[in-house]
Amino acid sequence: MERLILHSDLNSFYASVETLLQPKLKGKAVAVAGSTENRHGIILAKSEEAKKAGVRTGQASWEALRACPELILLPPQYEQYLKFSKQVREIYGRYTDRVEAFGMDESWLDLTGCAGAKGGAAAADEIRKTVREELGLTVSIGVSFNKVFAKLGSDFKKPDGTTVIGRDDFKEKIWPLPASDLLYVGRASARLLARFGIRTIGGIARSTPEFMESLFGVVGRGLWKYANGLDESRVMPEGWEAPIKSVGHGITTVSDLTSDSEVWLVLLELSQEVGRKLLKSGLAARGVQLTVRDNRLAVKQYQCRLPMPTQLPMEIAGCGFRLFESCYDWHAHIRTITIRAISLIDAAAPRQLSLYDDEEKRLKRQKLHETVEELRARFGKRAVFNTSLMGDIKMPVDGRDLVAMPGVMFQ
Repeated sequence: MERLILHSDLNSFYASVETLLQPKLKGKAVAVAGSTENRHGIILAKSEEAKKAGVRTGQASWEALRACPELILLPPQYEQYLKFSKQVREIYGRYTDRVEAFGMDESWLDLTGCAGAKGGAAAADEIRKTVREELGLTVSIGVSFNKVFAKLGSDFKKPDGTTVIGRDDFKEKIWPLPASDLLYVGRASARLLARFGIRTIGGIARSTPEFMESLFGVVGRGLWKYANGLDESRVMPEGWEAPIKSVGHGITTVSDLTSDSEVWLVLLELSQEVGRKLLKSGLAARGVQLTVRDNRLAVKQYQCRLPMPTQLPMEIAGCGFRLFESCYDWHAHIRTITIRAISLIDAAAPRQLSLYDDEEKRLKRQKLHETVEELRARFGKRAVFNTSLMGDIKMPVDGRDLVAMPGVMFQ
């Protein structure tokens, strides 16, 4: 039986929810943006009216206002978006129990054997009508025989449209699209492909799996399969959680970072949360990835392996800082920085000991880490912290982290 996969994409989701909550905004140029006080003033979502005026997702708020002076900027209300997202998925659940969320506003549905005689397009139209009438939201839906093409289809007709991509016409509909439209082809990957004259999805499909693998490793072979309609990945059932592949924490600082010492303090603070998450999930990192966005919004990403698997914030921060020192040339001051633990393994898994590492001392550091996290869990994140983090490290303060008891400091 041919698979019947739908991908649903709620149109201008955040902005649409805001319009439902405030009907007076209907028909106006509206955008949801992050906090300008903490320099998160980036457009997260925009209404159709704002889109027509030239407002783009990811644009700085001041740029959006220049493009559309009458633009109404609103702060995000994530609890409301989560509520509506859950209600939409409840509607999807009337058609199938195989509903895989892809963020708050997107989902895959596997209707194989569920659509009956009416077929995928009719089922998609019925879902769109139900969401519109019951919740006041619009959704665009792609219908295809695999997840990748269904997702591409949901972008064709916006807002509130259905697009069917079949085996007999996918080359005509999909192959002329830019390579960057294909799932998991980011800007850096698209630039690399363009260096070899590959600018469309069809160009990826007409290359060879061996060539793609030479560029991107095993991921490249997957991209070749996607472009040729060979994606066989399952739609996972509601409630399924993907295995954790990385753990990270990032921040847009209240003012630009201008020196190595400032970067070190921010990495050390961010790594506290990374270490906490690793400890909670029972995982250890074998590598560190660093993402840096400068004040011109250019993004650089670097990664390296750790000498041995770890959960310790100091080791993660130290590795990240050495990576930063060796790779970043200070061509511009830094606006945003993220440190991520990658290549995760079970923390309890056997590991090769190093002749140059004091295992007894390392076990004491691990025990200290666990004790510190127990104290933080009881008394707040700032109950225990490094003495070097006592001063201003250009990070926004979250009042929820402050507790009545005095902080216990350690080096």
